[in-house]
Amino acid sequence: MERTQQSDWIEKGPGFGAGLSGLREALGIKTASAGLVAAIFGCSGPALIVIGAANNGGLTEGQTVAWLLAIYGLGGVISLIMALYYKLPVTGAYSIPGAALVAGALGTFPFEQAVGAFLMAGAMVFVLGITGLIGKVMRWLPMPIVMAMIAGALIRFGIGAVTSIEKLPIVVGAATIAFFLSMRFLRAVPPVLTALVVGLVAVALTGGFQGGEAAISFVAPEFTAPVFTVDAFLAIAVPLAVLVIGAENAQAIGVLYAEGYRPPINAMTVISGVGGMLAGLIGGHNANIAGPMTAICSSDQAGENPEERYAATVLNGVLFAAFGVFAGVAVPLIMALPGPLIGAVAGLAMITVLLSAFQSAFDRNAGYQIGAFVALIVAMSNVSFLSISAPFWALVAGAAVSVLNERVVKSPADGTAAS
Repeated sequence: MERTQQSDWIEKGPGFGAGLSGLREALGIKTASAGLVAAIFGCSGPALIVIGAANNGGLTEGQTVAWLLAIYGLGGVISLIMALYYKLPVTGAYSIPGAALVAGALGTFPFEQAVGAFLMAGAMVFVLGITGLIGKVMRWLPMPIVMAMIAGALIRFGIGAVTSIEKLPIVVGAATIAFFLSMRFLRAVPPVLTALVVGLVAVALTGGFQGGEAAISFVAPEFTAPVFTVDAFLAIAVPLAVLVIGAENAQAIGVLYAEGYRPPINAMTVISGVGGMLAGLIGGHNANIAGPMTAICSSDQAGENPEERYAATVLNGVLFAAFGVFAGVAVPLIMALPGPLIGAVAGLAMITVLLSAFQSAFDRNAGYQIGAFVALIVAMSNVSFLSISAPFWALVAGAAVSVLNERVVKSPADGTAAS
């Protein structure tokens, strides 16, 4: 499906008027449930990573609230801008691996230097976006390798749905059974919504709601003046920029391709750079396009009509922005939900995305099978090298192997080189 024009360095979309005028019709029970699931996923466990990083770095409550405001508030704004302008389920949030990277760095660098690095990382992503370099690289990469990276990076969510049963068997088991029964017998009701409702009922009946782990009261955000240093640039800014481009954006782009969309690659990179710089000014590490939540909002769990799934991202953006504004109150409420249930529902929501990614990656007629397999296993390994996570290295390794082997990998359809 064509949604963008590629002639300009920033792709053109249908426009905000078209997005707003079609929103009422597009927002149905399936798009709403997918947007809600994506928001719950993004506002639960990942928030604890940020809060833990803030605690390790000795941040004040005001600085912690400012960090949450930056990444959730701006992440929501990114969702609203991209979804309404392009009418695509391009969903914003922040880099979860980036939060883990910052958590480690705050043991070495003062927060003021980290904030300076946040700004520099955003500027780097922005420059790469306006030059169009990322768009050219993504169009050069063979699609089977991109799809294999997506399959490997997101398979952990599918596996998480299984391992969650061991942690909370009654609740997760009930939600999982409800999901598949709904797929078979309740076609009008989104299976992911059925799973969430049944899971919450099971939690209530078993007394599984837990107290929030985050002891943040409602306080005003406290902004931090940045300090720019070479050490923080090399240790934080460069790896963070690579994570945003090589992990988050690459995942989201691949997911959108897998669902039949034509993503605005340059615009996605530019807005991730702008989000990074604005988040740094507030005191957060990066607001950017998010791979896993784009996967949830773009899947068929968000509705049979791909043209209407952008409404899931719009709702997700509203909820994300609200979470950022009311972070001090919202975090303990979200943390009361059992983590295994959230993980299971998110994994179930990605089933169709994973199926599509595997089918596209290992279509023998498309070629690049060895490179795709290498990309798959590297992404599944979750390896981190030079503080850069597995999805980036999956693309590098898959492309390198394909360059070495493309003349000997034959397509069975015509016996020609799979290139």
